Formats: sequence, structure tokens, C-alpha cells
Amino acid sequence: MMVDRSAQVRDRFVALNVVGHPTSGVQYARTVLSFANLLSSLVVLAFFETGLQPVAWSAPADGPTETDSQSFNGSRAGDQREVANIPLCWCPPGRFLMGSPVHEPGHRANEAQVEVTLTKGFWMGKYEVSQRHWGKIAGDLPGIVNADVGDDFPVYSVSFPEAEKFCRQLTALAHKSSELPADWEFRLPTEAQWEYACRAGSTTAFSYGMILNEKIARFGMPYNGTPTGVPGSASSQVGSHAANSWGLHDMHGNEWEWCRDWYHAQLPGGVDPDLFHDKGTPNGDGTFSRVRRGGAWVENAEFCRSAVRLRYEPERRADHIGFRVIAFRP
Repeated sequence: MMVDRSAQVRDRFVALNVVGHPTSGVQYARTVLSFANLLSSLVVLAFFETGLQPVAWSAPADGPTETDSQSFNGSRAGDQREVANIPLCWCPPGRFLMGSPVHEPGHRANEAQVEVTLTKGFWMGKYEVSQRHWGKIAGDLPGIVNADVGDDFPVYSVSFPEAEKFCRQLTALAHKSSELPADWEFRLPTEAQWEYACRAGSTTAFSYGMILNEKIARFGMPYNGTPTGVPGSASSQVGSHAANSWGLHDMHGNEWEWCRDWYHAQLPGGVDPDLFHDKGTPNGDGTFSRVRRGGAWVENAEFCRSAVRLRYEPERRADHIGFRVIAFRP
């Protein structure tokens, strides 16, 4: 026989003296809690008396769960996460002096300092893109000599358009697996983002101070009291040298790294500078160049300074030019 539960609830409600005004806040709180417990019990009884069974909610079993855009941010500099098997380090929003002071050994006119504010944080590749990651995302290695090196070495002989294509492919893969929020993307860093991440709060020629050594960078020739460098005719495996204070390896030396900006003779300052579309300063033959940063295994250590910036035509390749990615919310 079905029991009139509504009548029980009404009678109990009156008995608890909820109708009207309770005599105290404490009494009212106890009354509401008692009523809530009673109501929960009646719901369960109703299921059993009607032959129905309560069903627990669960997420769909098939398909990945979409990553929340806001929670994808890091909380502090150097936080780490992995997307599509690529380790990333968090670079928080901030302000810094981009370029080098005139008294820094090796200072050049195109390094004149400007103040930059980055209003959005980003995740930067902990390492330069390796040949292993290139093969998994893009397929065949570019150039003709990469296969002689190995999976854990940085990919090189990559043109700017090829690096851009890799970023688009990586974005599509990470969106499909829901490891990357829909409004985030992989791309090459701007010059400002690259130098900000390289410096990691430092103001010296290198993020480690004024002098490099073979434990913290792969370079070819000495500068400002550095040792001779590491002999050889190729780069080191990614992660072979010490990370900076934000966890990033090989920001100095190993391979030059493409940036997304067109080359301008003067550094862009201000808020979130991005010269992806603004072609800026032409070359002598009227063509335009993208920017490369960081120096390489073949270079004088002077070219591995945080502020050094060189131009390079985007269609060209070289055995000492690679890249690293960032994950960014435009």
C-alpha cells in the first residue's frame, strides 16, 4: 500500500515549528537541517515503493573530456605540463626590459632597450622541437642530414613555413584529443615572448649571468671570458644542458630558433607586441626576413646572448636553425 508521504512531510514540518517565525537563528537552522534530512529519506523511500532504482550521474564513457580554458593557465613561473607528449613550462604575464644595455659586451644597435608588457601568460616548449616530435606530427624530416643524428636531437633545416605548418598540425592534434582548450593554439613565439622566457627574470647577457660554459649551453667559440666551447659539428641532444629558472633548456645556443615576427631594425616595445603581419625593415634586395633568436652550436657565444636578434629569409633552411613552440590563447 502506498503511504501518503506528503501528509507525513506536512505533519512533520508543523511539528518542527517551522511554520511561522522561529524563536532563534539556531533553532531555525536546526529545523531546516532536520527537514532536509527528512526530505532526502522520503525521496529514497519513494523510489523503492514505486519499484524504481536511483541512478548515479556519470560522464559519458566515450570521448575525451574538453579541457577548461581558464584552468589551463599555470599558477606560477616554471609550472610544467605536457600536451601531445611535448613538455611545456609556464611563462606568466609580466613586464621586462627587452634588448641589451649599451655597456653589455657585444651590444648592437638593433638591441636598443624598450619596455614590454605581456598581458597574457603562455606555455613554452621545455625543449627545442626534437626530431622525434617532428616525425610523429609532421612525418618525414626536413633537409638531408637529420636522419644521421637521432630522435632526441633538435630538428633543423626547417624553413619558417614548415615550422608554422608543424604548429598548426600540433594544434589540430591537441584539440582532437582535448588536451588543448578550443581557444588556445600552438604557434611560434613572438620576439618579445621568446626573450621574456629566455631571460626568466634575469637582466644579464645570459639568463645564468655574464659568462657561458659547456654545462649550460652548446656554442662554438668564446666570448667575454667564456671557455672555447664544445667541439663538434652538430647540436646536442635536447635537454643536455642546464635549464633556466623557468625550466627551459637550450635557450642559449644549440640551434637558432624561429620567431613569428618579421624583422624590424628596432625592437618592438609596448603592450603585447606582435609583428607577424608587419613586414618592417626590408633586406638589401627588397625581400623581408623573419627573426631568429638564441644562437647555435656553430656560433661565437656572443650570438647566444638573450638580446641577440638576427634576420633570416623565411624560405631558407640551415643546419643550425630549428624552433620551439608555445601554447597561447590569442
